[in-house]
Amino acid sequence: MKHQPAISTLTLEHRIPAAEDWMADPWAEVRPLVDGVDVLKEVHPEGAAPSCRDWRGPSESWPLAVTTAPRRVLITEPACTAGCCGALYVTVRREGGQVIWDAWENTSDITAVPADIHFDAAQYEAELARAAADRSWEEPVDTVARLLEQTLVDSGWFERWDCVLTGVWPRREEPGLPEELALPEGVDVEFRQDRATGTPACSYRYELLLAHAQSPQEQARRLAVGILADDPRKGAERQ
Repeated sequence: MKHQPAISTLTLEHRIPAAEDWMADPWAEVRPLVDGVDVLKEVHPEGAAPSCRDWRGPSESWPLAVTTAPRRVLITEPACTAGCCGALYVTVRREGGQVIWDAWENTSDITAVPADIHFDAAQYEAELARAAADRSWEEPVDTVARLLEQTLVDSGWFERWDCVLTGVWPRREEPGLPEELALPEGVDVEFRQDRATGTPACSYRYELLLAHAQSPQEQARRLAVGILADDPRKGAERQ
């Protein structure tokens, strides 16, 4: 009788980085748990899963999406990048009514990898869709940053000034830092202006503050109005 592999349950959990982890992506990672267990932590303890920003596009672009062909996926990497300290990779493929994670590769100092994992395809895809739509984990600063980024992207404003929006990030308070080094909670907006071939691009940054008396929706609108009022290069700090 052919052995049938156990079917596991996937849960995706948003985790905001610890305040003291200043190197981490300020957006929440979307952490995969298998049967409620963080099996990736055991073999790649320094790794973080892809950011929630990577889950905003079409479903086929999501980090753990199942496509018609097997995909080699970076499932966790350190804050210093995969090329520096190694990452954990897995191949994601569909076989009938199952999604399978196998062909693991650990390029860090720890060479151990999880065993092959089998999921029910319907449960797996439903969990991906649920996590992509989940906003319950957001703190007000996350909501402001997400809404502001969407407004700026939809406006096409930076392109009007021959600039490219490169990122919008929640800026969390950093307890323990000296007052002269710490920035208050807010949102950072980064963009660049590409120059002629052979010359470096100019980078710019807004360091925007939150107004806690306003709702996140009101704050995002207020911040967007300030940026969209004039040439963004005038109001931002050149890096």
